[in-house]
Amino acid sequence: MARRILLTIEYDGTAYSGWQRQYNGLAVQQLIEEALTRATGEAITITGASRTDAGVHALGQCAHFDTSSRIPPEKYPFVLNTMLPRDIRVQAGREVPDGFHARFMTCGKRYTYRILNSRHGSAIRRNTFAHVPIPLDVDAMRQAFPTLLGTHDFAAYQASGGTAKTTIRTIRMAEMTVQGDEIILLVEGDAFLYNMVRIIAGTLIEIGLHRRSADAFTEAFRTLDRLSLGVTAPPHGLELTKVYYPEEAFRMPEAVRWHEE
Repeated sequence: MARRILLTIEYDGTAYSGWQRQYNGLAVQQLIEEALTRATGEAITITGASRTDAGVHALGQCAHFDTSSRIPPEKYPFVLNTMLPRDIRVQAGREVPDGFHARFMTCGKRYTYRILNSRHGSAIRRNTFAHVPIPLDVDAMRQAFPTLLGTHDFAAYQASGGTAKTTIRTIRMAEMTVQGDEIILLVEGDAFLYNMVRIIAGTLIEIGLHRRSADAFTEAFRTLDRLSLGVTAPPHGLELTKVYYPEEAFRMPEAVRWHEE
């Protein structure tokens, strides 16, 4: 009998063409599917919560797949991590109801964007921080960032190629911390448009450089014009930190729950 399994996955996206399998590059999805196929003896396809771009990292990507394998769900990290490269780690596995969907049942995501504000950059942090060599006005950035909070039309915050049916989104967290030469942005919301977090980060950088005013986000809500905002920040500063699901998404049918108990 087939079961649906949900994995929590961490990866360094530096070497990959993104999450989604494609013809012209090596994707994280491809390597996990190949490992699952070897482990289960079945042709496995996984569905991820977020289709991260090339160079983007993940601490809490989630993906589901169906299998008839008798491997216990909690054993998948041990089995798969012996087959995966060291820059991809499966951190957890659990069984979920047949109707669970890793992408379409999300109720929120948290992203982290990291900026290194130092003159010479860093050899060690070069793949996980966007480097800005010119000093940033962090007070101006702090003033602007919270204006994203709430429910707005984020049409201006979407790169070309986006396919969302609606551009209305709710941002429930917009926090910035400064630790030495590191500026850490945390953004959490119900859903995000294509390149939305990178556009937010790029705009904040331009605000910090005094190339845009601190009311740039508010102005973009009014104009709905992509040109009201800054450039799209580099992908390697971005991390998918956590994916949220409603609790009811994990409620098993009674027969399965009884069997597990």
